[in-house]
Amino acid sequence: MVTIKKISEHSGYSQATVSRLLNGDESLSITPDTRKKIIHAALALGYDRSKIKTTLEKIAVVFWLTEQEELQDVYFRQLRISLEKYAKINNMEIQLITHEDHVLDILKQVSGFIGIGSFGKEELQQFKTVCSAGVILEINPEAELFDTVKPDTDRITKKALDLFIDKGYSEIGFIGGAFFNPDTQQEEQDSREIVFRQKMSEKLLFKEKYMYSAGKFTVDQGYQLTIDMIETLKEDLPEAIFVASDTIAVGVLQALNEHSITVPDRLELISVNDNDIAKFVSPPLTTFRIDVEEIAKTSIDMLVDQIVHPRKITKTVSLGLELIVRKSFLPK
Repeated sequence: MVTIKKISEHSGYSQATVSRLLNGDESLSITPDTRKKIIHAALALGYDRSKIKTTLEKIAVVFWLTEQEELQDVYFRQLRISLEKYAKINNMEIQLITHEDHVLDILKQVSGFIGIGSFGKEELQQFKTVCSAGVILEINPEAELFDTVKPDTDRITKKALDLFIDKGYSEIGFIGGAFFNPDTQQEEQDSREIVFRQKMSEKLLFKEKYMYSAGKFTVDQGYQLTIDMIETLKEDLPEAIFVASDTIAVGVLQALNEHSITVPDRLELISVNDNDIAKFVSPPLTTFRIDVEEIAKTSIDMLVDQIVHPRKITKTVSLGLELIVRKSFLPK
């Protein structure tokens, strides 16, 4: 059992100072360095974080999306809210940073950060010079500098295709957005599209005419891509479509409904995310659920680990996804 006495001996400060700090005594006057040493000593010894009544660390969430992008993609909004929740549970003060802020100045003042959005290599290298502890979510172009937490969308893309193929479908399409590379300022294929192309080619089923992807992961983009598909292919539509996100899938369904193309009678859909809206569209979406709560929890845990136990190596965690079956696709 980790006692106040052990923390006092390990940190070099009196038991009274240690006790007052851990119990959240606001009248206690100590330097930030002293505070940091006591807290780190307690955590390093394995003291229960939930018993500490004072703010342990100040961290930042570097949110590299515009407000409009966040509104369009419910996933990122849920992620930001969940990060704030788990930071609070861990007695961490959190500061949100956007493009408009002086990010390097802020990062100098925090113990670590979590990055959401598209980051360039040079940008992350600059972050490293002022803040050694960090976790990048989704795409990390500098995985040797900071930890990475991501949903395993590559694996579920393969799983979705297996589900379609097991049901006898060979004419399978893809609708998705693109990854914007901040280093080249160019759109590139999203990893889901790359895996889709590889898997379908291996199965000798790939057809370029069924590929529709470009732009951002928005409802409007999904709608326009589907209109393009309908106008181009006419009666030669695929039997099934893998859609890269629920947000895009909402636009896909709107376009299909306008043209009286029924789902799942004429074609079936599988999507990704399981946003709240997925269950309310018509028909309700069969989709792979990304556990946003677990991504947030894992990110905070990994950041705490870096702060308390600094290490030279980085870690990458890929989280699995759960298939939620609704009406847009029924497995065999």
